[in-house]
Amino acid sequence: MNIILITTIISSLFLFIGAAEPLASYLRLPYAVIIACLGILIGVAAAFFLHTDLTDALNPVAEAILALPIRSNVFLYVFLPTLVFQVTLGLNLRRMADDWVPILVLAVVAVFVATFVVGYSLAWVSSLTLSSALLVGAIVSTTDPSAVVSIFRSISAPRRLARIIEGESLLNDAAAIALAALFLEYVRAGMPDPSVQDALARFPVLLLGGVVTGWLAARIAIWIMTMFARYELAVISVSIALPYLAYIVAEQSVGASGVIAVVIAAMTLQLTGPRRLPPPTWKNLQDVWDLLAHWAGALIFVLAALLIPRMLESVQLRDLGLIMVVVAAAIAARALILYLLLPLLTRLGLSPVVQRPYRVAILWGGLRGAVTLSLALAVTESALVPVDIKRQVAILATGFTLFTLLVQGTTLRWVIGWLGLDKLSRLDNALYHQVIAVALQTVRADLAKVTESYDLTKETVRAEAKRFGERLDVAVKSADDATDIPDRDRVTLGLIALSSAERDAIVDRFRDRTISSALSERLLSDADALIEASRFNGRSGYNMAARRSLGFGLWLRPAIFLHNRLNWSTPLANITATRFGLLLSQRLILRDLHAFIDGRIRRIHGRRVAELLHVMLDRRIELIEQSLDGLRLQFPGYAEEMERRIIRRTALRLEEREYDTLLEDGLIGEEVHSALTRDIGARRDRAEAAPPLDLALQKIELARRFPLFSEMEDAVLMRLAHALKTRYVSVGEVILHRDNGARRVYFVASGAVELSFAGQSWRLGRGEMFGQMGLLMRRPQRVEVRAIAPTTLLVLDEDRFLRLLKRSKVIQQAFFDSARKRGITPEQLSPKVRKLSMQNQPEAGAEAQADPPARHNAAGGTVGVGEKLGS
Repeated sequence: MNIILITTIISSLFLFIGAAEPLASYLRLPYAVIIACLGILIGVAAAFFLHTDLTDALNPVAEAILALPIRSNVFLYVFLPTLVFQVTLGLNLRRMADDWVPILVLAVVAVFVATFVVGYSLAWVSSLTLSSALLVGAIVSTTDPSAVVSIFRSISAPRRLARIIEGESLLNDAAAIALAALFLEYVRAGMPDPSVQDALARFPVLLLGGVVTGWLAARIAIWIMTMFARYELAVISVSIALPYLAYIVAEQSVGASGVIAVVIAAMTLQLTGPRRLPPPTWKNLQDVWDLLAHWAGALIFVLAALLIPRMLESVQLRDLGLIMVVVAAAIAARALILYLLLPLLTRLGLSPVVQRPYRVAILWGGLRGAVTLSLALAVTESALVPVDIKRQVAILATGFTLFTLLVQGTTLRWVIGWLGLDKLSRLDNALYHQVIAVALQTVRADLAKVTESYDLTKETVRAEAKRFGERLDVAVKSADDATDIPDRDRVTLGLIALSSAERDAIVDRFRDRTISSALSERLLSDADALIEASRFNGRSGYNMAARRSLGFGLWLRPAIFLHNRLNWSTPLANITATRFGLLLSQRLILRDLHAFIDGRIRRIHGRRVAELLHVMLDRRIELIEQSLDGLRLQFPGYAEEMERRIIRRTALRLEEREYDTLLEDGLIGEEVHSALTRDIGARRDRAEAAPPLDLALQKIELARRFPLFSEMEDAVLMRLAHALKTRYVSVGEVILHRDNGARRVYFVASGAVELSFAGQSWRLGRGEMFGQMGLLMRRPQRVEVRAIAPTTLLVLDEDRFLRLLKRSKVIQQAFFDSARKRGITPEQLSPKVRKLSMQNQPEAGAEAQADPPARHNAAGGTVGVGEKLGS
């Protein structure tokens, strides 16, 4: 085929793609519907001009269009990896991880239900074998992600609900392709009745192979990107190669799901990339992928639509009845998921409540598209599939896709309007009028100042001021009529606005490079959680989400286990360093939000709501300060270094801004500006990297802070620090059990613990110790110790403790004073320490009286019995 003609046709298709978006906006139809209709019209027009006698001038163009090398592999290997990779790259994975159960169940179960409902329905009413009918069911079971996303954007659905359906739409492509490939093998082999058990057994293998392949491919690509981090175009080029190689290796070499491999590769890159790549490079990488996906999504729809006239050439009246059977079965299968499975997940607390209007919109919005057509095309291209099955599969899949696009797609906006999903709620409507009134008052004051410098005639200014005042009066009256917003709802709206302002502040600081890409991703995820929690649960939801943002996350326990049991400290050090950065960044951002409350929220929602938000914001800042204080005590000097790096990044930002101003003013040239920018880039790379956290060095600093060890020489302290084991304990974890005698001494470096003994409870904090009496006494006391806060302990085993006790008179005195205060006689001590005890006899017998158990502080003195719990 003439390459010039093909290039001309493809270039012309881009003209149609460019016109499709404004046309879709004008006609108020989904973009995918417009693209598909344009493709169908091009295909029909080409066939018409090729066979008409009206003119032969367009025959070469028509022949070239109909002869385009459109094969199923073009869709599956060229366009699909791009679409899947970009959609996954744009997902909020940290927020989506909260809903992984409903996403996974919907993606996998929905595809299986649709496949078998459609398959068995067709096998019952047609002459198709069960294998062929199930193949059709698998082909039509996947929804189009772009259409689903556009639906929820048009109806302003809650973000969490949109995330669940978006994740489901993305992953069900993988499930449908895997099932279609499986049943296509049965059809090729001539097996009319496939073993469903075999299909179900092979499916996990396809998924697992895709997961492993995608993860390994992404790790290799990230390693290469890190080496090329200073070369932006090289990094973007590697990212473009990643999804294609992952897809091809998974499909051709491993025999797994290529789509799953691409999804996992994109997830791995999104979670790791922001920490490894410079922020501008990461931002440009995402922009490039957005553009590639826009082109790929449009081309795949146009090219697939070009096939529709060809695939429907031999359609018969009976085929129309079978298409309606597929339509009814597919809608029924989707209804089973929406009206049975989703409510069940909601009852189990695994999914948000999906209101009935939303379910109807999801049901009618299950549009099919290019993936369905490409899978059908793959069947028609197979030489091992009988001709009559090829014809049936092509007609049924194409007819069903046309129904979803031309019937459901064109009526979707009407359905949304009929459901009332495009209207503001009573609360939002009242807020709408109030915001207009407040905004117009500000505009009138600013407009009066600005127009003074315009040197306009007084009559013109007066006339426009009168016209604007009339509009303001109408807005104020509408706001007064809509003032029935309860205080509770005003607080909710204020919290949503406050959380949104926090999100905007995070984005601004990321653009200014005050905070790194990795931290901004985490902070944005927490801000999204605050918005959603406030929307659904108001004040209590906001407080719960704020407390959750201060937690360590799911990886803390495995990291603690690796540190305590295997002496592998890297994961725990990384988690702790990230926590430092998050807390410092949150503190900087939250302090600026007080001005937003006074400048915006107070004017819209009133003084009482503003004061309450000030109190809640102050409480969040106080909790962050407490967490930072704990980390400073636990890791001396590290927080100071983190704060220094924030100052350095801010200085670099201001310096770069000054150089840009000098360039704009013409005071320096491009060459000087480039040299200055390169210098700032090198210094910024050093400032971006978080300082390494050496837990071993931190342990020495912690030990030095205990007064008991303060008089030791540096060499002795160094040996002691190596003997001390650091143990990190989460809230609620039991450190000592009643039935297990303590064979170690524990020093509380940070946090707090609670001791329970003989029906009484005491709390110990930083600088205090416990467990020593279990070593000193012949019969250990039955004490239970539980952490009541995230706690760091320094632990010394029995042998090292006894050696330390022999060497240090100060520590001997402290421990035996504590024993005497607790009423412990020499006979109760173990033989190993009795001799040492005799050397520390009290000067006055009164000290040997039996007192209640007392807490021992780090200085060696005693503290009276702490307040008992419940007293």
